[in-house]
Amino acid sequence: MEHLSDELLLESYRKANELNLSPDFIHLIEQEIHRRSLLHKVKCPS
Repeated sequence: MEHLSDELLLESYRKANELNLSPDFIHLIEQEIHRRSLLHKVKCPS
């Protein structure tokens, strides 16, 4: 995931939640968001 831009990572997270993808996959994205200190840019999924 290091090769994804921050914006693409965040968009992937939003889409993964929207599409109800695997919780394990979403968790991996969340870990990378935390690693990059991007949590403040994440909107809560609806």
